[in-house]
Amino acid sequence: MKITGSVREAREQVKKWKKEGLSVGLVPTMGFLHEGHKSLIVRAAAENDRVVVSDFVNPIQFGANEDLSTYPRDIEQDKRLCEEAGADLIFHPEPKEMYAADFSTYVETKAVSGGLCGKTRPTHFRGVCTVVCKLFHIADFDRAYFGQKDAQQLAVIRRMARDLNMDIEIVGCPIIREKDGLAKSSRNTYLDEEERKAAVVLSKAVFRGEEMMKNGERKAAVITEEMRRVIEAEPLARIDYVELVDAGSIEPVELAEGRVLAAVAVYIGRTRLIDNFIFETQGGEL
Repeated sequence: MKITGSVREAREQVKKWKKEGLSVGLVPTMGFLHEGHKSLIVRAAAENDRVVVSDFVNPIQFGANEDLSTYPRDIEQDKRLCEEAGADLIFHPEPKEMYAADFSTYVETKAVSGGLCGKTRPTHFRGVCTVVCKLFHIADFDRAYFGQKDAQQLAVIRRMARDLNMDIEIVGCPIIREKDGLAKSSRNTYLDEEERKAAVVLSKAVFRGEEMMKNGERKAAVITEEMRRVIEAEPLARIDYVELVDAGSIEPVELAEGRVLAAVAVYIGRTRLIDNFIFETQGGEL
């Protein structure tokens, strides 16, 4: 397995593989990799001849008062996990390699970005789209892999790829959870022992909402009210949002019909965590 911080070297390596007739998958990450990331890399390795993992804490997707400076980083741990999972190249650039001092070009998908996390993080998805668009242009990847935990991000990337006619397959992969149900996240490391125990309230709410829908409940207000009740029973939890939206457009819905996303964002202490589930009343694809 190789590692490079150079756009030129990453591009040349992928070009070499493509000339050999090999398929190449991309797993975009911000590093501090865990089992959730590993599942993406394993799937990418199973579906492609070569796999590139980008390991880059993207500064332009953080707001002014967010955790850019304290976001966890451990490139040595990341190397070990990538090698175990079957990656062939880690692209680990410095910010100056990705953004010139006078950088001023951004990519936005306004319709899908405005709700859910976009309400309180108005520049976040512009930063996500811009860096992912840059990654897609660095090299000719066949597929890119994203986790469903960041369901709005997945919808945003799919819309960007569709709207800009990008010749790449966007692959969504299931949420990977801890034994107690908490969705795996790099930000879980911010939680102290008491907060970690409290954080399972997110998955409890998600599982409760999913159970209601499986049992036939379709009214969004009824489902989200019950999910809120579950979360509000935890003293350390402070709700950012609990919403039921169309999984593709991220527009609010009154009834769970077709393919819908039930999403929650909750502060446990000072740490903001997210979780969700997708429910379909008719055929669809993750």
